[in-house]
Amino acid sequence: MIRPPTAPPTTAPAPPARILIVDDQPANLQVLGGILGLQGYDVVLADNGPTALKRLSLRPPDLVLLDVIMPGMDGFDVCRCIREQPAFTDLPVIFLSAADDKDLTVRALESGAVDYVTKPFNQAELVSRVRTHVALKAARDRLRQLAEDKDELLGVLAHDLKGALGCILMSSQLLVERAEADPKLHRLSHNILETADRTLAFVELFLSNTAVEHALALEPAAVRFGELAAEVVREQTATARFKQLKLRLEPPVSDPVVLADRVALRQVLDNLIGNAVKFSPPGRSIWVTFATDAGHAECRIRDEGPGFTPEDRTRMFRRYSRLSARPTGNEPSTGLGLSIVKKLMRSLGGELRCDSEAGRGATFTVRLARALPGTAKEPQPC
Repeated sequence: MIRPPTAPPTTAPAPPARILIVDDQPANLQVLGGILGLQGYDVVLADNGPTALKRLSLRPPDLVLLDVIMPGMDGFDVCRCIREQPAFTDLPVIFLSAADDKDLTVRALESGAVDYVTKPFNQAELVSRVRTHVALKAARDRLRQLAEDKDELLGVLAHDLKGALGCILMSSQLLVERAEADPKLHRLSHNILETADRTLAFVELFLSNTAVEHALALEPAAVRFGELAAEVVREQTATARFKQLKLRLEPPVSDPVVLADRVALRQVLDNLIGNAVKFSPPGRSIWVTFATDAGHAECRIRDEGPGFTPEDRTRMFRRYSRLSARPTGNEPSTGLGLSIVKKLMRSLGGELRCDSEAGRGATFTVRLARALPGTAKEPQPC
């Protein structure tokens, strides 16, 4: 079962905040580094602007202590260079200077600093200001991550809702066509069709503005691979027949048991088989087959659709990517399906492969580790 991410009962301690100290005086570097090192911070030193920028790009810090007056590239220039980089727009910079000049303070703040400390500084005051700005940055990062998590989780849920609505829409279309002789049944089925169509349009609009790569919390268990694929095939069969496609399942002789989250794996198979149905021209076939070895099991979904061009393959797993192929039944396509599949397979610890040539169909292979005895509760026969 997929659940919103929650903090585990025990977590590894967070790494110490990283402080970059920039000063052209070795004595100042030694003193500042010693003070902050004793406070548990990970301290990095730089004695000039170019060196500071180089170390900044190698491993971003959580805060920069920056001297104002330095030969060559002064603190104002360094701060402006930091702010010009999108990745560091929120990186707190505290200026240090022996000049207690209000104009310099204003210049420092205008160049992008968040605080200004004069030398000689009070040790307790400096530590307090550093701690405050590090905490504020951590809080901003956490709020940003929570906002992204919320949007991405909603994107995944909305994508699942879209798939269910697509099935309702297809079924209601069949009902409308077959209910012409019964006015009451025709009216009711037409209402279902219109409602499903409006709701699907809303979901499509939502998906166009929502991210979907979310680190979902999964619950691994022993899952019968073939049994789960058969469920998905049964649900997709009606749509395949409506589009004049042959959806063929070749079940394994011995159903392999894999270690996976059942809901997540079902979503993977539903997306891949659904895409094969969505993009295959009428009269073609789709095969769902299996292969196993000592430690792994594979489910392969092969179609006779348009395949993928070399350009498609470079961006097929990106969010909202529109590829060269178009749905053959005017179905909606947001470019999220393969992105979600890739993310889920990564969370499942599995492998996703695609073998395809333009105009010659595609084969997607879902490869997962087989469940070892004792690693998870074995599923009981139905």
